Amino acid sequence: MNEVIFMACKELIEDAKMGCADLVFKEICLEILARARNVLTEEQFRELSQYAAEKMKEKSLSEATLPM
Repeated sequence: MNEVIFMACKELIEDAKMGCADLVFKEICLEILARARNVLTEEQFRELSQYAAEKMKEKSLSEATLPM
């Protein structure tokens, strides 16, 4: 069951990355992590946190390089 929740969290982060502005995306990531902390194992939470951090960095870099 935890694995299903873990994968769902990753999918939510990926979907938010595609459809939200940078600040909104970061807020959504933090909300997902806050909720996931209560249901995932310590290892899964660490992995999800790393995944979210990577996606936030990607999002920030991609928006920084977009032409105005």
